[in-house]
Amino acid sequence: MPAAHFKIDENLKELTTHRTVELPVACYQTTIGDHINGYIPLHWHDELQFVFVIKGDASFQINEKTVTVKQGYGLFINSGFLHMTEDINKSGCVYICLNVSPHFLVPQELFTNYVYPYIHATNLSHLFISPKQAWGNNVLESIHKIHTWIHKQPHHYEIEIASELSILWKNLILNGLQLKYNEKEMIKNQRMKQMLNWIHLHFAEKITLDDIAKAGQLSRSECCRYFKKMLKKSPLTYVLNYRIQQSLVMLQQAEANVTEVAYQVGFNSTSYFINQFRKEMKMTPLMYRKKKLHISSHH
Repeated sequence: MPAAHFKIDENLKELTTHRTVELPVACYQTTIGDHINGYIPLHWHDELQFVFVIKGDASFQINEKTVTVKQGYGLFINSGFLHMTEDINKSGCVYICLNVSPHFLVPQELFTNYVYPYIHATNLSHLFISPKQAWGNNVLESIHKIHTWIHKQPHHYEIEIASELSILWKNLILNGLQLKYNEKEMIKNQRMKQMLNWIHLHFAEKITLDDIAKAGQLSRSECCRYFKKMLKKSPLTYVLNYRIQQSLVMLQQAEANVTEVAYQVGFNSTSYFINQFRKEMKMTPLMYRKKKLHISSHH
């Protein structure tokens, strides 16, 4: 099977349309290792995300917090929060992913009271879901039911999904979530998105720390603090990693040339590109290219 290419725009917003034909809902199985990077890169979306790990273990990073989710457990990720996912110890992690438009959780008249406060709470980036708690077990069962209905599409399945989503959401908010609104946290999230957006628009050009800090309206030291806290790396290391991520797609083109790809993603030296690529991917760009072309020619 060819590697899945996870599409995000320059602002890190995921480009996948999360809906079936009739419903603003998407529910599918994801195998982390099948993605082109070997993990699911940093992104965000307006939809709420519910995850149910059915095989292996996954590590989710949501803003600066990291959560391990083992087989049988789940996770709720709120609208608009940056997140990424990695497989732990090559466990072959597979999870059911349910993405839902916030407006589809409850009837329109109830949205202002029962959904809006939760999707704007700054303390609610995510919620760990354990099957050992009754409410958590109910939420995981709801995810499983919705996944089954979307794939089997029995008669009136859309009504079943709509009512099940209300039950799922009620289980979540009755769990006693304390809502907080912190202006500083909201600004921090926004500034991080602005800096990442700027990098993704200009990655092929020469980039300095000053450029990145300016995009987030921060000093150089504050900019470094943001990246260290949220991404566990420096701004320029992030740029380097992002350039290599971008090169993976280009190297899979039959006519790709390693030197040209290096320059297209912002490296001004082929040898430096090869060295950094080897560090990140544990193989040279040429080896990666041959491996991918070999796999695609056998499918």
